Amino acid sequence: MKEEYFLFAAGNFGSPTQLLIIAVIILLLFGGKRLRSLGSDIGQAIKGFKNSMSNDDKNKEEEPQKLEQQNQSQSVKQTEKNEHKE
Repeated sequence: MKEEYFLFAAGNFGSPTQLLIIAVIILLLFGGKRLRSLGSDIGQAIKGFKNSMSNDDKNKEEEPQKLEQQNQSQSVKQTEKNEHKE
């Protein structure tokens, strides 16, 4: 008995028969409609995560350009102020 438990716990888990039994139990517990909606929700969450990561990368590339433009516009404004003072 202990050897069987050890084999199950030591990595013998995941045989096709065991996975099929687990899938049937999950299907009986949740039902097909609920599993489909759960799958689509997970898919949308993954897509949203990927989109946010790609948008974050784009924002990081745009930030230095924006700062550079702001610095240039500030220096132009300061130059114009100095010219008007003189």
